[in-house]
Amino acid sequence: MAEYITCQEEKGSINVSDEVIAVVANAAIAEVDGVAGLANTVGSELIELFGKKSTAKGIKVRFEDGQIIIDALIMVRYGNAIANVAKKVQAAVTSAVEAMLGYTPVVNVHVSGVAFDK
Repeated sequence: MAEYITCQEEKGSINVSDEVIAVVANAAIAEVDGVAGLANTVGSELIELFGKKSTAKGIKVRFEDGQIIIDALIMVRYGNAIANVAKKVQAAVTSAVEAMLGYTPVVNVHVSGVAFDK
């Protein structure tokens, strides 16, 4: 079940799904040089077995204490400096979420492997 971040305005509330935020993060990560792809989050294969497609494999979004926390599991392309790629991912995701939602997220990047060119 999707979680929502809620903004209360004068004319009503605005609710944004965690899945929407994950898609925004996914699009930002796809633009970063050195990222070979996203890794699977724990349990995503099980969820897909039951027929539900994951909208943003490799990205987990949660809301804690009024903050958006994004965990991105990435694969780095061999030959790239891992720390530099991770910092670029943090900056890209932060910028994209700020531009789309007006909120500054906490972005944790988890490098789960290195991908070699064939």
